[in-house]
Parts: sequence; C-alpha cells; structure tokens
Amino acid sequence: MSTLDPSFAQHLQEDQLIPEQYVDFISSLPTIGFYSQYRGFWFPTLFMQGVLSFQKHFQAHETDILMMTPPKVGTTWLKAILFAIVNRKNHLDLQKHPLLTNNPHILVPYLELHLYNKKEVPDLTPFPSPRLFSTHLPYALLPTSVKNSTCKIVYLYRNPKDTFVSLWHFLEKNGMTTDSFEETFDKFCQGVSSFGPYWDHILSYWKESLENPQRVLCLRYEELKEQPTIHLKRIAEFLGCSFSLEEETNGMINDISKLCSFDYLSKLEVNKSGTTHNMKIESLFRRGEVGDWVNYLTPQMSKKLDDIFKEKFHGTGLTF
Repeated sequence: MSTLDPSFAQHLQEDQLIPEQYVDFISSLPTIGFYSQYRGFWFPTLFMQGVLSFQKHFQAHETDILMMTPPKVGTTWLKAILFAIVNRKNHLDLQKHPLLTNNPHILVPYLELHLYNKKEVPDLTPFPSPRLFSTHLPYALLPTSVKNSTCKIVYLYRNPKDTFVSLWHFLEKNGMTTDSFEETFDKFCQGVSSFGPYWDHILSYWKESLENPQRVLCLRYEELKEQPTIHLKRIAEFLGCSFSLEEETNGMINDISKLCSFDYLSKLEVNKSGTTHNMKIESLFRRGEVGDWVNYLTPQMSKKLDDIFKEKFHGTGLTF
C-alpha cells in the first residue's frame, strides 16, 4: 500500500519524508527516460534516494572540502588533483601514491551517488579531517548544513559542447540511454540531462562564488588544462594549504600535475577495467581534449548551443 498521497507528494519537503515514503515520493515525480525531475533539476532516478538522504542527513564540518561538478566536465581529473593536494604531506613518495592503485572516485567518494545511496545514514567517522567529498548537486539543492557552514567548495565547469559530447559517450557506454545522439542533444538543449539544466547548474555556483569567493572557487576546465601549475597553486591557496617555497623549488606542483594528468591516470591498470558507483571505469577516461565537439556536432547544433548559452549567461560575466 502507498504511504504517500500523490496529490501532495511533490510539495513535500525532503526533510519531512521518512525512508518508507521515498519510493512513493520518487515515483510521483515527473520522469523522462532515466531521469526524474526534482525542484527544477533532472536526476538519474536510480540515485534519487541518495539525493534525498544526503539532503536530509548530511552534516557539514567547517573543515570539509566539497568538490562540486556537473557530470562530464573533468570530475575524475579534479578528484585526483584535490586528493593529491590535500594529502600531499602524507604521500611524499609518489611511487607509492594511493592514486596508483585506487580510482579517484574511491578516494573522493560521491555523497549522493555512493555513500547516501547505499545507506540512509552512512558512517562518515572513518574519513579523516579535512573530509574530502564530491557531489553533482546544484547549489540550491545542497543540504542546509553545507550552505550555513564555512566549508570550502571547489566547482568545475566546461564548455557545454564538449560536456555534451562527453556525456553522450558516457551514457551510451553505461547503457543509460536508449536515445539517439540527436535525441539526446535535443533533450540537453531542453535542460533534460543528468543534474541539469546544465546552465542552471553552472549559474547556481557562479553566483555563489561572486558573493562568497572565500567559500566557493569556480574553475574552468579549459583554463585548468591550459595552465595546470598556476591553477594547482590557486586551488591550494584557496583551501588554506598553499605550496611552500621549498615544495615549489623541489618540483612538487609539477609532480602532482603529472601524476593527476589525464594521460597518466588513463594508462594505470586500476583505471582500465571494472566498475565503480555503477559506472564502467573505462567510460571515465575517454579523450579529455578541448574542442573535440567539432567532430560530433553539426554547425546547426553548435549554433543552437551558442544561442542558448548567450541568452542564459548574458550579463553574468561567464564565458566559454
């Protein structure tokens, strides 16, 4: 028997739900294909329970470092970078670094896709301080404890054209779509994509970074890829663990940059096969190139995305 009246299900706040009501609540949400719409954003239905549990139960610590991204913008790469920067004092020997034997998604777990999707209230006590977690949630949907804390948020975004192409390949490899490339593109333009609309996701963090630059750092994939050393220093300074002159002199920034590079990570055995968080590991490392979209999008598709983002980002200062 249903424990939730569909007539008010969509107006119920997630903190009012009890676990027995999650299934009914999720089934009451609008759906398209593999996605459910919740508070203006589209989420993979498979992870909706994790989203609700994370929102309801997660208690942020002031020392937490939270990595936020839309899907397919370089998430795996940034996880490696953040883990290496934050934990560099504990792993001075890069020949024995945890990234050599662990996929970055294991070292920096997703809150809603992994920890809270596996258990209503996971035990987070084993994670040492500063705790390093990641999520794909837009800023507006983060738990109140995160918004009210002084924890650091690092956000990464990417050119929407490369993001879409990468997302398409990822969905196809993981059996998460039955749509054609063109159908998936049309939905992306309508805002129907994982944790999208993409433009709303970016804007939610961009605006917060302008209002609270000491709490939210926004990074652009293309800039990080073009000048990794500069941005690794910037990240470390933002997190309050700046590289010392001695570390810079000894080449630590370059060493971390090389260790976390797409080329290096993608060639490691641990990143070539198997699955993690319901994803094929091989699908996490495709090409990582800037401008690869020209090989997939027609001129008409390209113009359509240009027009959408010019309209959505007009006057915000955001550019690609």
